[in-house]
Amino acid sequence: MTDVPRIAIDAMGGDSGPAVMVEGAALALARDPALRFRLYGDEAAIRAEVARHPGLADAAEIAHAPDVISGEDKPSQAIRRARTTSMGLAIAAVKAGEAQAAVSAGNTGALMAMAKLALRTMPGIDRPALAAMLPSLGDNDLVMLDLGANTECDARNLVQFAVMGAAYARAAMGIDAPRVRLLNIGTEELKGTDQLKDAAAQLRAADYLPIKFDGFIEADRLGRGEADVIVTDGFSGNIALKTMEGTARFVTDLLRRAFTSSLRSKAGFLISKPAMHLLRVHLDPNNHNGAVFLGLTGIVVKSHGGASAQGVAHAIGVAARLVANDLSRRIAEDLDTVRAHAATAGVAA
Repeated sequence: MTDVPRIAIDAMGGDSGPAVMVEGAALALARDPALRFRLYGDEAAIRAEVARHPGLADAAEIAHAPDVISGEDKPSQAIRRARTTSMGLAIAAVKAGEAQAAVSAGNTGALMAMAKLALRTMPGIDRPALAAMLPSLGDNDLVMLDLGANTECDARNLVQFAVMGAAYARAAMGIDAPRVRLLNIGTEELKGTDQLKDAAAQLRAADYLPIKFDGFIEADRLGRGEADVIVTDGFSGNIALKTMEGTARFVTDLLRRAFTSSLRSKAGFLISKPAMHLLRVHLDPNNHNGAVFLGLTGIVVKSHGGASAQGVAHAIGVAARLVANDLSRRIAEDLDTVRAHAATAGVAA
């Protein structure tokens, strides 16, 4: 365990800019008074928002950034402006050791490109992956990766994602040996691409890692609590994530329509209101906000652009928890184990 971290926040990212990002920091501070922040962006605008939240000023430094990355900026354009933008300076703070994690709700592609260039990938990782915790019917949330950083992946990439995802589950949820499964079109060993079959064979043989590999899983079982970590390529993972989010909205909208269709339905809503509240809380994306770029030498958390202050606070909490539980060290140790085993076996890691 390390000390409570200083979190660098891109205060200009997201749909609402400083108002929501600063309020999110204030909510996170209320939950954990030991947190400290560096807020990057328009100094005057940030200072005005900080003044609205008593107590935050003592826990936050403000660093002026004259420029902002927009949602339309291409990654190549963002990289050229890294030294003047709130997003680029937040990432630079992690690289310089001035902060232990960065949080941004800005342009995902730009954030990934700048983070990868500034922080580099860890030894033993070919490509960083985007991972997030999703709601599940199990005893804990579900870690899923990759969610869009890499559209095409080979078996080596998938095995590396499994190692990182399992370390994430251990750090974020305290699971000693996470159950890991590969997303596939069937659960039989003969189903799927050659890359999936090869990755499955390597993971079955990796009994030297703190991972319990449980084979393949189909998309209709993702939220059933049958795995702690789901591994897939970024193309399939992003589609699966958007499908889950869309289905959650469809169900809640359908229930809302059903409960307002008649007086009897409205009466039924009043009776079932406590259960509906639990459903809404469980499916609210703000309560699961905060995707992590795994495989970099520093921690960078992506908040959804439309997240509420509650969602931003959750993303900050994810960053703080991963730093406090030393996620980077856990991943590095597991990668060292993989390389040592490969060297003993006489194969390439």
